[in-house]
Amino acid sequence: MSTAHAVAHPASTATFHGNDRVLSGIVAGVLTFWMFAGTVGTVARTILTDINGGAIGTIAHPLVSLDQMNLAVSITALFSGLFIVFLGGLADRYGRVKVAFIGNMLNIIGSAMLVLASGSAALPMLLGGRALQGLSAACIMPATMALVKTYWSGAQRQRAVSMWSIGSWGGSGIAALFGGFVASNMDWRFIFYVSMAISVLSVVLMWGTPESKADASSHRRFDIPGMITFLITVLTLMIVLIFGRQMGWASPTTLGLAAVALVGGVAFALVERRRATPFIDFSLFKNVTFTGATLSNFLLNATIGLLIVSQQMLQIARPELFDPWRAGLLTIGYAVAIIGFIRVGERLLRRFGPRKPMIWGATIVGLACLALIPTNLLVGQYRVLAVIAYTLFGLGLAFYATPSTDAALSNLPADQAGAGAGIYKMASSLGGAIGAAISLTIFTSFLGGGLQIVGDVLATQGMHSNEAVRQAGSVTFMFNLVIVLVAIISVMATVPKGRKYNDD
Repeated sequence: MSTAHAVAHPASTATFHGNDRVLSGIVAGVLTFWMFAGTVGTVARTILTDINGGAIGTIAHPLVSLDQMNLAVSITALFSGLFIVFLGGLADRYGRVKVAFIGNMLNIIGSAMLVLASGSAALPMLLGGRALQGLSAACIMPATMALVKTYWSGAQRQRAVSMWSIGSWGGSGIAALFGGFVASNMDWRFIFYVSMAISVLSVVLMWGTPESKADASSHRRFDIPGMITFLITVLTLMIVLIFGRQMGWASPTTLGLAAVALVGGVAFALVERRRATPFIDFSLFKNVTFTGATLSNFLLNATIGLLIVSQQMLQIARPELFDPWRAGLLTIGYAVAIIGFIRVGERLLRRFGPRKPMIWGATIVGLACLALIPTNLLVGQYRVLAVIAYTLFGLGLAFYATPSTDAALSNLPADQAGAGAGIYKMASSLGGAIGAAISLTIFTSFLGGGLQIVGDVLATQGMHSNEAVRQAGSVTFMFNLVIVLVAIISVMATVPKGRKYNDD
C-alpha cells in the first residue's frame, strides 16, 4: 500500500485534530537530526580511530583522514541548510505527512550507511550517510512544523510548538551526553541503530495522520537553476575551508576552487535579483530588521564549533581523563540551560521586545567563549571553567532563540513570511555547517605546532606535551568570540529599540 493511500483515509483534514500520539511521532522524527545526527561532533575521534584501526598519526595511510572526518561532521547541517527550502516547498505541494515519512526513510538509510562504513568503502559510506541525514532533516523539520500549525490550534498549538522546540533544542542539548555515553561504553554504531529505531517509531506513531498540503493557489514554480548554482557555490566554499590546509592555501587547486565559489556567489546574486520566483528572495533583505536578525542567527549558530572543538580538544589533550562520555558529561549544564530557559527568552521578548534579549543572549555566548579561552590552566581549573562555559552557552542561546525568530519574521509582510521563514531556517543550518567547518579547520591547522603568541600570553601550566592542542583550542575559541562580537554589532545596528508587546 502506498504512503499516500495509507494516510488519506482514516480521517479528513477538516475533522482531524492533532493528538499526543501524532505529536510524539513528530518529536521522534525531529530528534533523529538534533539528538542522534548531532552526536558526531563529540564522537568523531572515536569513529575515526575505529574505522582506521588506529588513531590518526599512528598509521601511514588512514582510510579516512582528519580533514575528511571534519567534512563528515559538517556535511549534515550543510545539506539540511541547502535543501530545507526546496523540500519544505515539496512538502507543501505534495503532502507534509508523505515528506516527513520520506525524511524518516532517508535517516534509516543514512544511519545504516554509517553503521556499515568500513574498509575501502568507509569514506563514501560515511559521507553519503551523513549527507542523507541532512536531507532527512530538511524533509522532517519544515514538514512537521507545518503539520503542527495545521492540526493544532490555540493553547494546544502553543504546547505542540513547545514540544517540537524541546525536541530540537533539547535534542541538541543532550546529544553530546548521549553520544559520549554510547561511545565510551559500547560500539559507537549503537547510536545509529537507535536512530533507525526512532525513525521507525516516528512513522508508526504518525501512521494514519491525514495528508496536509498547502492551498494550490499558493504554489509557485521553484527555482531549480538557482538552487543548483547556490549548491555548487556553497559546496565549493566548504571544500576550500576544510581541505585548503591539506591542499595548500596557495595551491592552484585551492585558488581555482575559491574562484569558482566567488564567481558562483556573484553570479547567483546577480541572476536571482531578476528572477520572478528566486531561490533566495533578495528583496527580503531590504527589511533591515530581518537582515540583522538573520545575520545574527547565522553567526550565533556558527558558534556550534565552540562545542565541537572543545569536546575534541579535551579528548585529545587528556585522553586518560576525558573519554567521550566524561567530556560529554561536562555539557550537562548546556542541556539544562537550553531546555529550562528557552521559555524565559519568550517572556523576555514580551517584556522588552526582541533587541535586548538578543543582545543579552549573544553577550552570554561571548562569556562562554571567554571562559573556554584559557586552556593554559591546570585541568582541574579548566574543568570548572568548561562546565560554566557550556551552561552559559545554553543560557545565551535560550535567551536569543525566540526573540530572534520574532524579530526576523514579525517584521515581514504576510505574503513574505513563508519565504522569510525558509531563509531564516536555512541561515541556522548553514551557519552551523560553515561555523563548524571553520572552527575545525583552525583547530586542526594548529594541532601540530600550536601558536607561539598564545604560549607567550597564556603561559601553559601543568603538562607541556599537549601544549599545541591546548593552544589550538584557545585560538579557535578566540575566533568564535569574534563571531559573537559581530553578531552583537549586527543586532545593535539593525533591531529597533523599544518594547514590542504589552504584558497582557
